[in-house]
Amino acid sequence: MPDPVPGRSELLLRTLSTAMCASDVHFMDHPELGVNDPTGRSHYDPDRDIVLGHEFVGEVIGFGPDCSDQFSIGSRVTAMPVRLVDGGAGGLRIIGQHPEAQGSFAELMVVSEPAAKPVTGAVSSDAVSLTDAFAVGEFYVRSARLEAGEVPIVIGAGAIGLSAVAALANRGIEPIVVADFQADRRELARDAFGAHVVVDPAQKSVFDAFREVRAQHGLPGPAVVFECVGAPGLIQQIVENAEMGTRIYCAGGWYTGDTLDITTATRQGVTIQFGGGPHPQDWYGTLEAIASGRLDPSPSIGKIINLDEVPAALELARRSAGPPRIVVHPNGDDA
Repeated sequence: MPDPVPGRSELLLRTLSTAMCASDVHFMDHPELGVNDPTGRSHYDPDRDIVLGHEFVGEVIGFGPDCSDQFSIGSRVTAMPVRLVDGGAGGLRIIGQHPEAQGSFAELMVVSEPAAKPVTGAVSSDAVSLTDAFAVGEFYVRSARLEAGEVPIVIGAGAIGLSAVAALANRGIEPIVVADFQADRRELARDAFGAHVVVDPAQKSVFDAFREVRAQHGLPGPAVVFECVGAPGLIQQIVENAEMGTRIYCAGGWYTGDTLDITTATRQGVTIQFGGGPHPQDWYGTLEAIASGRLDPSPSIGKIINLDEVPAALELARRSAGPPRIVVHPNGDDA
């Protein structure tokens, strides 16, 4: 593809580090969802190429018209994964999911200057590239507003599940219960991100573990569930097994649709929230936490690859067989 050209108030970046996300795979596997996106934020057209990738850090190497002097050549920047159209007047495009907002699995990319933030200090570009993923957990935990006596359950210890654990631990909330089928992910949640109780769902119901923990700690409240998998049927399963008054925050993402028995949900008296974030306060707050060293998401990185290895890595992500996060160095640099 031709090198990207920055437009008005846009920066041209040399991509230093970019992380893979499950939504990259979902966009590839379900392009029909981008054919008629009523929001206009994503778009799929079989006759127009799209570069994937939306979690990134880059080095400024050029400017479009009307840029300020906020950034200098050679400075490191990251940004929320949106490209503003006409400075925002024409809406926005999701970077990596629209042919007018090419993504970060490339040597060069363009970002909107108003959305960009400097990356200073000694923090690694790889750690900063995980800002978007860890902002998701921050959004859901902030939205949940846990009260005294409530016990958080995180289902799934991939990157989003780990981000929820980190956001809970950062608030001093305990005990945190985490369920995942993979032993290495359970250990990562406990040893690197602050989970207190880890459960293998193949061996024990996470709700049985929750009841045991609640009794041990003398906690009176219901569970607050952070669903971070997105598997068909999982929400129904959670609703059926939850206690009255359970709140469920659905961070997993459903790209093939799902069904829910509303009668069961009504009897259980559950509250369910889908999507809606992260908001800028979550995203930029997470960036500040990573840059300052208060949050280190790097233990979730299990592999660093170059562009040639991206297709195989996407297949790993498709099968949920890889580490929570795979990072790409498009220019082959040590980020």
